[in-house]
Amino acid sequence: MTTTQSSTRIKSTLTRRAFLVSSAAASGALSVGFHVPALAATPAKTATDKATAVEVNAWVVIQPNDECIIKIARAEMGQGTSTGLAQLVAEELECDWSKVKIQHITPGENLARKRVWRNMATGGSRGIRESQEYVRQGGAAARMMLLQAAAKTWSVPVGDLKVSKGVITHMPTARTLRFGQVCASAATLTPPDVGTITLKPPYLWTIAGKPIKRLDTAHKVNGALKYAIDYRPDDILFAALKIAPVFQSTIKSFDASETLKRRGIKKVVRIDDSTIAVVADNWWRAKTALDAMPITWEEGENGKVSSASIAEHLREGLTSDKNVFADTNTGKFLEAFDKSSKKIEAVYSTPFVTHACMEPMNCTVRYTPERAEAWVPTQNAEAALAALADASGLPAEKCEAYNHTLGGGFGRRGGPQDYVRYATIVAKEFPGRPVKVLWSREEDMTHDIFRPIGLCKLQAGLDDKGNLTALSLRVSGQSINAHLAPHNITDGKDRRQLQGYWPEPGDAQLGYSVPNLKIEYAMRNTHVPVGPWRGVNTNQNAIYLECFMEEVAKASGKDSLEFRRALLKTHPKHLGVLNAVADKAGWGRTLPAGVHQGIAQFMGYGSYTAAIAEVSVTNGKVKVLRLVLATNCGHVVNPDQVAAQVEGSVAYGFDSLISESSVANGRIVESNFDRYKIARMVQMPKIETVLAPTFDFWGGVGEPTICVVAPAIMNAIYTATGKPVRSLPLKNEGLELV
Repeated sequence: MTTTQSSTRIKSTLTRRAFLVSSAAASGALSVGFHVPALAATPAKTATDKATAVEVNAWVVIQPNDECIIKIARAEMGQGTSTGLAQLVAEELECDWSKVKIQHITPGENLARKRVWRNMATGGSRGIRESQEYVRQGGAAARMMLLQAAAKTWSVPVGDLKVSKGVITHMPTARTLRFGQVCASAATLTPPDVGTITLKPPYLWTIAGKPIKRLDTAHKVNGALKYAIDYRPDDILFAALKIAPVFQSTIKSFDASETLKRRGIKKVVRIDDSTIAVVADNWWRAKTALDAMPITWEEGENGKVSSASIAEHLREGLTSDKNVFADTNTGKFLEAFDKSSKKIEAVYSTPFVTHACMEPMNCTVRYTPERAEAWVPTQNAEAALAALADASGLPAEKCEAYNHTLGGGFGRRGGPQDYVRYATIVAKEFPGRPVKVLWSREEDMTHDIFRPIGLCKLQAGLDDKGNLTALSLRVSGQSINAHLAPHNITDGKDRRQLQGYWPEPGDAQLGYSVPNLKIEYAMRNTHVPVGPWRGVNTNQNAIYLECFMEEVAKASGKDSLEFRRALLKTHPKHLGVLNAVADKAGWGRTLPAGVHQGIAQFMGYGSYTAAIAEVSVTNGKVKVLRLVLATNCGHVVNPDQVAAQVEGSVAYGFDSLISESSVANGRIVESNFDRYKIARMVQMPKIETVLAPTFDFWGGVGEPTICVVAPAIMNAIYTATGKPVRSLPLKNEGLELV
């Protein structure tokens, strides 16, 4: 449905089944398929009591004291989307920013009002770029209604009015009215047709586009912010759970007789064939009782799987003709490669990694036969509501999910709402009492939806002048869609895994122009569940391509920057960020002894990114001294937030270098932070960000820059040691990040 749709009310055809199916399928990158109402479909509320807030439209509520409450539908997990969206609404509303507050709506509200707030999923760096147009239209519509109300009050033409910082002025007479004085009248008016709304061009922005402080910072700093894990209603019970340690295995037997005799234990609940929970009056009693309870697992053949056997499975995909498809095949690669003056070949590998959210998975549910409610940290509140409805057996209209600020999401809380389903099943055993199911750190890290493992075989051919004439890539790895959304796989093909190599412009385009190019994907799934991991496939694919391009550049005898520039001439935005980062970092300048530079560029989530790393390597110990990162995300809503997201990307890029979730006896080995390595503060380098917006498109911010961090560092290591880094984590190459 386009944003120019008329304001005619739309009759809802939404069924409970359609809601459940659509929401369950929706992850950060997917939209649920409902009819979307126009602005006029929002029932306005008229206040008769002057002390009552007035909803002008779905996006804007105004208090008599001029305080503006802006409704937010997307999840907040530290990325600043709530503040950015509020800036966009406030920009068109022309309110006083100092009087702005935000309020998150619930999926139940969205469902009841025919999804007037549209998609509530937050992932794929889409929180702002996907919703910016219609939220701005919401702010503009509210402003137009407020102006109409003022014109009606004064019996003057709307054209004689202007508005600034929540004050409407009648220009001929200099009379003024505040938003709070006309909001009740405005709420009775028919919202304008979206086709009549003209949005402000960015060069006229006074609130959006500015480095405004985030609206949620104070509550985080003073401790007032309550995460879902902190939610403690009266009469609450707690549950710990244990999932079969080998994926896809089941419970063979368990003995709860002694467990039920322990202090505070209320019940043992078998959630499904592979999951069991113990419920108690506090969580520690539940966990220790569960740890002591005898459980026998039916592991089957998956209990024999190891990292080595998975690697062999993937290696087969590098040469096999089965379950392989070519997504790009231009020119004649084999012929050009055979005729090359110089040939370069390599195989790169990346491991499974976990999300390692600081807040483990948790959900609190209160169930009665008449209503079910969930308090949950989720990237997709509508999917959480769907999971609650499905597990409770109640209609979605009798359910509600209250989303909290997330203590980390990174994709884990976007797709499968398993933690909601488990909590609902347990809560049904205690009607009327809230039950919090909290995952232990070990369960959280060993039963994640992991970033896919992968191998990539690359081949390149150079002519006698060192020009790249032939390039081939074959990725062999696990498919996210095969695990989470099999309906998105057609004829065994999953293009999602080649993110960043796509020929078409828009979201994740390959920037290099090579006359003979072949890009293939061999789907090789395992029993380990996989899903999005902040940046999803761009992280691995950038490592494969950019590190190999460094090998090719060195083989050509050309400067790494100049080699890339020549291949990016037909893609000016890719080239633009590469030039921007090179200028800022001083590429090619004389460096201190022992310091070496590495460079990388890539595109993902609609944005263009590049990085230059400066490192030193001594006896296998790698110290990253400086990272310069450039981003072109088109329009910039809040420069400080963009810079913060770029800086935060460095930590995740470091994780790409050192983290690994390995498999032994069918289960994940790294069960806590004593063995699972993540970036530490002491390892962080000096970080410099370069914003290079071209103001002609809307790109993402939260994920794009991560993908260039690791390859830039790896390429700097290559320059320092003369040996390419092809297998991650770094320990596989005898290297350590310090």
